Amino acid sequence: MNRHSENLLAELRARLPERLPPKLGVAVSGGGDSVALMHLLHQVAQNEEIALFVATVDHGLRPDAAQEAVTVSRQAAALGLPHDILHWAGWDRSGNVQDEARKARYSLLAGWAQQRGIDAIALGHTADDQAETLLMRLGRSSGVTGLSGMSASRQWEGVTLLRPMLGITRKDLRTYLTGIGATWVEDPSNQDPRFDRIKAREAVSGLKPLGIDALSLSRVAENLAQAHAALGAFAQESARNVAQVEQSDVKVDRAGFAALPKEIRRRVLLGCLVWIAGLGYPPRQAAVEQAMKAIIEGRAGSLSGCLLVPEGMSVWICREFKAVEARISAPDEVWDSKWVLTGPEISGAEIRALGEDGLRQMPEWRETGRPRLALSATPAVWKGGAVLAAPLAGFANGWRADTTPEWPEFYASFLSH
Repeated sequence: MNRHSENLLAELRARLPERLPPKLGVAVSGGGDSVALMHLLHQVAQNEEIALFVATVDHGLRPDAAQEAVTVSRQAAALGLPHDILHWAGWDRSGNVQDEARKARYSLLAGWAQQRGIDAIALGHTADDQAETLLMRLGRSSGVTGLSGMSASRQWEGVTLLRPMLGITRKDLRTYLTGIGATWVEDPSNQDPRFDRIKAREAVSGLKPLGIDALSLSRVAENLAQAHAALGAFAQESARNVAQVEQSDVKVDRAGFAALPKEIRRRVLLGCLVWIAGLGYPPRQAAVEQAMKAIIEGRAGSLSGCLLVPEGMSVWICREFKAVEARISAPDEVWDSKWVLTGPEISGAEIRALGEDGLRQMPEWRETGRPRLALSATPAVWKGGAVLAAPLAGFANGWRADTTPEWPEFYASFLSH
């Protein structure tokens, strides 16, 4: 191994967890970046005696994709690595093709990893990808969170996705591949100027006279990621001071919220919304601004499937009934992506939102001290038109409501998204 290869291997290893899982997956498309990642991780796996598994996702969007997947299978076999081809099916041709393909790719890889007993998958994103992401988000006027770029590690459907090459350029990887005599394919979509990422790629190239390149932009993203982490810690501590969890809701002190710096107010509000309603498309900035003002002024409002319910010097943030009124699940199944209700086995029982019909059957609901609007969106056990239990509304009747293991504790959630 020459000095160039040793440097790449050291850079990659430094960005991986100190202790690797016994089984590590790697996603390989056949392009230069991911093929280089496979070869480098093969060295790591040999050095540290871990098992490496390879997967290729065939999106079925190009006629050459199937053959490219077969080529990767041969390359993996030459290294003695097991390889699986994952096929994307069921796309209805709606939405942004690149975004839909990305989400499908991650979901297919997560499912593959769980079947194989793999805890983490390495992805081939490079410093160039990070630089392009930064420029595209600049074009959308992103703040610190967006400009932090792609994270080095994140969770997707119970599997850890790792990006250990964010400090390595495509040029260096291709030099490495040429040196070891490895081949790769170039996806023709990487030259299609209709895609924003390709426009960003050309823009990065045009910035070189200013001394700006992929590595420098990637370092900027890393610096902003550190700032993002620091703001998250500050937001967490601020939430402990101004926000109190009450069952499925969060009660925010208006005066304390108003005293926070604006960026921290924004993060506390978004943290409440995500914890209550789950991840989704982030609300527009104007809507967030209006909601923050409503909390300070003690006015009612709605945002991202949640309600703002003023009460004296506080504002409750709770789930909105309209967002969950059509959701039905069986006992012991997940309701609203978050809650699991367990209790005695009752034929015909189902989990639905309590709603006004349910509240009318529970005259003691006021004893909970929570707003009527908040209670109406909590899960209840129904049989026909009768409420059998509503654990989050003070009527347990032998039932309990728990969040899923994946759902974070409220204050901890400020450091997990």
